[in-house]
This record gives sequence, C-alpha cells and structure tokens, in this order.
Amino acid sequence: MPSDTWTTESLFMALTGTDAVTTGAIEVELVHGTSDSLAATMTNFGDLSIIMSVGTEQILAQVLLWPVDSLKDPAGFAEMALRTHKLMPLSTFGIAKGPDGIDYYELFGAMSASSKLDDVVLELETLADNAIEAVQAYADDRK
Repeated sequence: MPSDTWTTESLFMALTGTDAVTTGAIEVELVHGTSDSLAATMTNFGDLSIIMSVGTEQILAQVLLWPVDSLKDPAGFAEMALRTHKLMPLSTFGIAKGPDGIDYYELFGAMSASSKLDDVVLELETLADNAIEAVQAYADDRK
C-alpha cells in the first residue's frame, strides 16, 4: 500500500493479488462513475455482489438484500432487525436506493481506510456470509 490509507485504485490493485481473487473465490472490478467504487462478486456465495466505496477515513461494503416494499410487515421487520442485527458480526442493516431507484434493505459493513488487506478480505467474506444468513432467516417475512 503506497500510503497509510487505501484509495479505490490501490485497494483494487491489492485485492487482485490476494489468494481469494487469484483462486476465483472473489472477482473484483473497478467501477468508474461519479465516484469510483469496487464491485466484488463472491463466487463462493452464489455470485453475490458487494459494492465497496473507499473514502478518506473508511471503506464501506454493502449488499442489497430485497425491496423494502416486498415485506409483509415492514415495521415488524425493522424491530426484529434492530433487535437481532448484533448477531451478525461486522454487519448491520440499512436502507439504500438500488440502481433501479427502488429502496432496498441492505446489509453493510464499514472499516477503517487503513485496514490491513487481510481484514478487508475477511470483511467481504463475513458480509457475504451474513447476507446469505439474512436472506434465509427473513425469507418468511417477504410477500
């Protein structure tokens, strides 16, 4: 790493050399846009897509789960999520706009922009595992 903190490009370059990427467990892509981001496809987790944004102080990794309006009882789900999210290490629930402009529940994790590369990979794997668990655990709450 060229400085104390990651940039989007330096993190992308570093990730491409990790065992997780070279073995195909994770595929990473640099996404150019208004602000650059990284797209990580977690091939060991059903090609789950994780979007990462790198800021000056933190790295945010997020997974879109399901549309907010697809729940039978959004208020009940919100209460349950707030009571149980601490059981999912390194992750928490939120709501974010998807690329289609629809609000989705998301699972996200944040870490320091100076995190070790191994910790970044661990966060990606943990977030993917937590997202799969969330989809399975809350499947009955969707319409």
